Formats: sequence, structure tokens, C-alpha cells
Amino acid sequence: MKDLIALEEMDIQRENDGYDDLLAGIRREFEKHVKGGGVPLFTTDAFGLYDLFLENIPEEARQHYNCNACRHFVNRFGGLVQINESTGGQMPVMWGAKAPVFFADAVKAIRDRVKAAKVMGVFVTSDKRLGIPVTGSWHHMAVDTPKSMIYTSKLQSALQASAEKTEDHRMLCDAVKKYRIETVKTAVNLLRSDSLYRSEKVLGVAEWFLDVLQAVEGKRRTYNILWYKAAAASTGFCHISSSMIGTLLDDIEAGYDFDTVSRKFSEKMNPLQYQRPKAAPTAGNVAQAEKIVERLGIENSLKRRFARLDELQTLWTPSAVPNRRRNAGGVFASVETKESIRKPESSVNAPAVTMSWEKFRRTVLKMARRIEFYVTGNSDNYSAILTAEDLSAPPILQWDTEENRIPFSWYVYSGGSTPSKWNLERGYVDVTGVALQPNMWADGHEHNGKSVFFILKGAKDTGYRTSGNALFPETLKAELREIRSTIEAYSRKAVLGGYDEASACGIRLQGNSKWNARFRVTTDVGTTVYVLDRWD
Repeated sequence: MKDLIALEEMDIQRENDGYDDLLAGIRREFEKHVKGGGVPLFTTDAFGLYDLFLENIPEEARQHYNCNACRHFVNRFGGLVQINESTGGQMPVMWGAKAPVFFADAVKAIRDRVKAAKVMGVFVTSDKRLGIPVTGSWHHMAVDTPKSMIYTSKLQSALQASAEKTEDHRMLCDAVKKYRIETVKTAVNLLRSDSLYRSEKVLGVAEWFLDVLQAVEGKRRTYNILWYKAAAASTGFCHISSSMIGTLLDDIEAGYDFDTVSRKFSEKMNPLQYQRPKAAPTAGNVAQAEKIVERLGIENSLKRRFARLDELQTLWTPSAVPNRRRNAGGVFASVETKESIRKPESSVNAPAVTMSWEKFRRTVLKMARRIEFYVTGNSDNYSAILTAEDLSAPPILQWDTEENRIPFSWYVYSGGSTPSKWNLERGYVDVTGVALQPNMWADGHEHNGKSVFFILKGAKDTGYRTSGNALFPETLKAELREIRSTIEAYSRKAVLGGYDEASACGIRLQGNSKWNARFRVTTDVGTTVYVLDRWD
């Protein structure tokens, strides 16, 4: 009887340990650090954490808390840390500075060990919950994973994704050792000046790498800072030495003059070469492509068609001219009035005005009732905007997401194409719409370049049947990179749909080029000719 009373008293005592407060504190600390999933977490080599926990609570309670579910949670997830991006300091994400008195020593011991541990990798999980919160009537240590932190790829496991980040960290560390910060500053300066061909394609990664070098300069915990940078980097950004930015940095460090650096960069950035496979895909790559396409469910996503003007996000479309003949529908509809008689146009015409696109957009576009583009007899950057043939198919373009669908892309012919190829004749043709390049319809895709499209009435690519369907590797999502040679081969033989309804073709003015594009603009007060010669 005395033993029974002793056991009951021990259970009551355990209820007063503050265990529920400990569980709530772990959840609260985790939620504070993950901030909805927007901050990367890291694994460490902290070991034996649950044994450490038991060693630091009163001996008479150790058997009571010797729980397999909690042991699994603490040993697997208790060593997770968050890294301070600026200092490289690491902070445990489960163990706060305050804990119930009964568990205070145990929590502090774990906290200290985790803070001193070495970061080993990026934490990636596909689990909605870490740990098992309840078994029967017992409650255990567990936390819920924020939705945005849950890894959902259909191509790789969370373990494989974590391994990729480990490799990213290794390559980034190698690049930091290899390149001097002065070299990277020179590269960024050249790329920002638009003096290198298609510089926008690599400017983003160059600026990011410069930020990395500046972040670790003179810092003690560079190892951790580089872990943070690698974890937060966009796909491919850590591959400095093996990418286009690496070749640019190598040429600068080799001491080449600007003309040589510019020429070599232009050769590598040629649209016919940049990220384009140099040979036909292997049988193995084709087989792998079939598997990936099936897993992602993107077979229909590869089918493309010409877009229509009404589908685009336009900056401008022509406004209707008001009908001033009030009697248009009556018996005297044919009678001319003072207002309806066309007055001769003034012989005083302003000379052509040369300006940038940005100024034209700010000062002219909003007042334009009609815009006409002058078609010369020369080759130019005539272009077509495309979209998905099946608008419900999963997104495959970098700027197209399930949350914000932008399945539009574009193509031009290398070296330009003649007006006749686009069903155009020399002279002025009506502009039916003005739109920015589709990647500019969403934030975060500036590295894909910038351009503005003036959609031209009646423009269509008459040679589209032999031109493929314009699925270019540099615009596709990162998970399709390994099968880009197969997609390229498919794209060359595919035929675009929707030709008869195509109404989104025209002239493309590219951001980092010089132009001589002539437009005739009609407003409420007259007509002026503008020559657009640059972006800004």
C-alpha cells in the first residue's frame, strides 16, 4: 500500500515539473526562429543530446522521462540552428534561454552544446511535423513545419536536395578562395555599364557573388556565413567557377584588355551557344527526360502556341476615337456639320524627337491615341510572344508559378529577320499594343533581361513551321536543366500552334542595345514622330 502511495505521489510530482511548459517553449522557440519558413535552418554535429538532457534533470525523474519518442526528436532535430547572415553566429532553434526550473539545467546544457557544434549541412524536410506529438495519453516533444518550408519536389528527395546544398557550399568556398574581390568589382562594373553583350544574363549572379565576398571580408566565422549564403542562393548561383561569370572573372584576372574580354564574352553569350547543348541527346538522357516529364506531369507544358494580344499584360492599347456626329443614326446622318468637316492639317510639323524608351513611356505613352511603327526594308528584331497551348498544364518557365501564372515566352531570330518574313511591308504600320517582356511581369526575374514589345497589326512569322517551338534552356526551370539537350532536340522539331489566331507579334526593343526605332504618335492635339534610341 505504501509503495502504491509512493508511486501516485511521484506521478503528481512529475505533473508539477512544468513538462507542458517545456513542450510549449520548444514549439514557441522553433516558430520564432523559422519565421514562417523564410529562414534556412542547418544541421550540426551536436551528439548525444537526449542523454545530455537526462543527465541534467534530477536522478529520480530520469526513468520517467526516458522516452523513445522524445529521444528520437531531440537527437534528430535538437541540433538544428539558425545562422546570423552578417556575423555567422549560430543559434539553436529549439532551446530558448528560459525554461521551466525543473528542466533549466538540461535545456542550458543542450543549448550550449548546440551553439558550440559545427554546422554540417542545410536542413531540408518533406515532413509536415517534426517528431510525434502524442502517443496514447502521453505528450512528446514535437513541432509543426511551416508550409513554405516543406520540400515538395517530385524529382528529388529531401536528402538529395540537402546534398546538393552541401555541394553548393563547397563550390562557393572554392570560388571565394579563387577570386579576388577587386576582380569581381571590375566584372560587376563592366556588366552594369551594359558594355558587355547580354550582360543582364550574368549581372545578377555577379552582384550576388560580390555581396558574398563583402559579407565575409574581415569576418571570423566565414564558414557559417558561406553556409547561409549557399542555402539562400538561387539555383546555380554557387557554381561560380564553372559558369559564365567564372569565365569572365578568369579573363579579367588573366590581364586581358577590354576589347579582348568583351569579344570573348560575346562569343560565349551568343544566343546560339549560351546554355545550348552542343550535341544531340544521348539515349540515356532521352530516357531520363521521359521519366522527369512523367513525374512532373509536364507533357502538355511542352506544347506551345502563338499568343493573342488580349492575353498579354499590356502597357498601352489604342483608345477608340470618339464619334462627333451626333446624328449618325438619324435621317440626317449624311449631312455634314461644322464639327464633322475635316479641317486641313497644319503645315507646321515638329521635327522628329529622339528619346529613350523610359522617357517615352513616362511622357508620351499615356497621351497616345494611335501609335505607328515605321517598317524599314532592313532586318530587325521582329518577334513573337508565345504561350502554353494547354493553360492548365504545370509551369515550366522560370517566371511562371502556380501562384502567379505567366506562361508567356518569346523568340527572335539571331541576327534579325526581314519584314517580309513577318507579313510586313515597308512604311508605317499600326501598333496594336505595347507590352514588356513577360519575365518583367513578375518581380525577381531581372536576370532574364529586359525589352519592350510593340505589337504590330498583321505581323506573323510566315516561316514558323520550320523554326521549332522556342523552348530555350536558359528560360526553363532549374529542375529541367539535366534534360535540356532532350528538350532542345524536341523543341527544334515541334511546331507552334495557334498561327491563325496569332496577334502578339511585332518589334522587340532589347534593353542593352542601341536602337533607331521610328514611331508616329497621334494624340488629341496632333501627330509627332519619335525615334527611340535606347532604354534609358
